[in-house]
Amino acid sequence: MPNRGVPFRLLLAAALFAGAIAVQAQTPMTKLSLRVTNDSDRPVDRASVIVRFIQGRDYLKLGKQVRTTYELRTNQEGEATIPPIPQGKILVQIIAKGYQTFGQTYDIYEEARAIDIKLNPPQKQYSAHEQ
Repeated sequence: MPNRGVPFRLLLAAALFAGAIAVQAQTPMTKLSLRVTNDSDRPVDRASVIVRFIQGRDYLKLGKQVRTTYELRTNQEGEATIPPIPQGKILVQIIAKGYQTFGQTYDIYEEARAIDIKLNPPQKQYSAHEQ
């Protein structure tokens, strides 16, 4: 006895798959590039770059976990390029040895965006014992 529900289920699965691809294609993406320099405009190499999505992650990846954070390092020119990400609010954090940690939220609604970040030297430590 043939199973009459199989063609219907295959058609339904194909429609859901096509709908999910359409939703993913409609999500506007942006290419983000960062340039990290110090207070004398020299590039900071091997700085840790963390990009975390705050809003704008309403896209769908079929069969994969949704990526909400990227972690990478700057090259010798102090540059880091993030793979295409959904447009929206993102948090950028920079950590480099010998510099203050940087963190800022950006609203990104362009197809491509370049962000220049200037790191400051560490502040003098304060002590209650100094007079």
